[in-house]
Amino acid sequence: MRQVVGKKVVVLGLARSGVAVSRLLHQEGARVLGSDLKTMEELGQEVRDLQKLGVEVEVGGHSDRALARTDFMVVSPGIRNDAPILAQARKAGIPVYSELEVASWWAKAPLVAVTGSNGKTTTAVLIGGIFQRAGWQCLVAGNIGFPLSASVRDLPKEGVIVVETSSFQLERIETFRPRVGIILNITPDHLDRHGNMETYFRSKARLLMNQEASDTAVLNRDDPRTAALDAESKGLVIFFSIHQEVKGGVFVRENRIVSQLGEVERVVLDVQGVGISGPHNLSNSLAAVAAAQTMGVDLSVCADELSAFKGIEHRLELVHVVDGVKYVNDSKATNVAAVKQALLTFAEPVVLIAGGRDKNGDFQQLRPLIRERVRVLLLLGEAREKLRAAWGDLAETFLVKDLEEAVQLAQRKAASGDCVLLSPACASFDMFRDFEHRGRVFKEIVIRLAQPRIRGASRS
Repeated sequence: MRQVVGKKVVVLGLARSGVAVSRLLHQEGARVLGSDLKTMEELGQEVRDLQKLGVEVEVGGHSDRALARTDFMVVSPGIRNDAPILAQARKAGIPVYSELEVASWWAKAPLVAVTGSNGKTTTAVLIGGIFQRAGWQCLVAGNIGFPLSASVRDLPKEGVIVVETSSFQLERIETFRPRVGIILNITPDHLDRHGNMETYFRSKARLLMNQEASDTAVLNRDDPRTAALDAESKGLVIFFSIHQEVKGGVFVRENRIVSQLGEVERVVLDVQGVGISGPHNLSNSLAAVAAAQTMGVDLSVCADELSAFKGIEHRLELVHVVDGVKYVNDSKATNVAAVKQALLTFAEPVVLIAGGRDKNGDFQQLRPLIRERVRVLLLLGEAREKLRAAWGDLAETFLVKDLEEAVQLAQRKAASGDCVLLSPACASFDMFRDFEHRGRVFKEIVIRLAQPRIRGASRS
């Protein structure tokens, strides 16, 4: 635990994680200044509550006070490294950390941390479910939407903390050290922020940088970039694979999940028994088994949770079936690789709703799957013209002004046996607060438009 009593700490960005880390640092005796570009009306009651605690708050911009005699800064993951205030902080020699880094200073329980371009949330929640089923005190936090700062001190050393970590959080760590670090995959994402693939890759790899010989790295043998981190790990490396047997790891053989961790090889579960579908989710399940077994959880508990777990909101979430048409919310699919996984999951012809704010994704990569599996394209948001240029010759294509129009048109175009899939391949910030907001709006529209048909069917 780091000594912060009397230190001046500036927290840049007062969204969920900024508010939580401000509270934590204030309670630990730091002099906290919270600073945000938004107005107090935009920020809301949680920031007013900080002021009532005695935390100093400035809104509407970052003033010179943010740089005056500041011991360190805690920066929201949404603030880019090229922001003027950070350039000034670096020039002044002020250390800059993420909320994840600072919160970890107070962790008594071991950390099991998950990162990757896709599957982080699903895997973190699944691992948390395994620990809870095994009777452990467990906290699931981080990029999942629940800041680590909010509860990190509550868990005793006998418990376990499962942390979902993003590249934005990892690029500002210094001492963050997971007992088990899991890297699921690394495919192009956030290139609008990181600039190039190598920078993005290195930010993900930072998850393992503070591990020691007693720690474990769980790596995806099927992903070349991830597997190559074997050479950089200081601790034990456990591989998982859905395509090949990996000695001392977790893999699939003859449609069974097999673990070679421990002294005796054991079958965990038949693949058909896993509660979440798709090859990507099978891969996530193997990673979860490897992490939990490494921490001492019995494989029978892992098998029970893999069978019971049905997935997370906004990731291949079945919203409704109306007139034989599935409506699926995959709002969390904000990059090309995630949409690829979604399209590979469904055997039905797809009416695809895509678009939003471009993250410099290579949409051309999806052309073979769009041609093979998508019957109708409904494109919206800032990237819709770019998406039409990439895919418009492959399927019947419509540009729509918003999600309401997209779902209405999808309802008219879809036939029984089709799947209407919201899988945007883009960020949500051009039209929504975040991907959760986009997903919930989609679900509300689907349910509202479905009601007349459901009532009609019940009367017939």
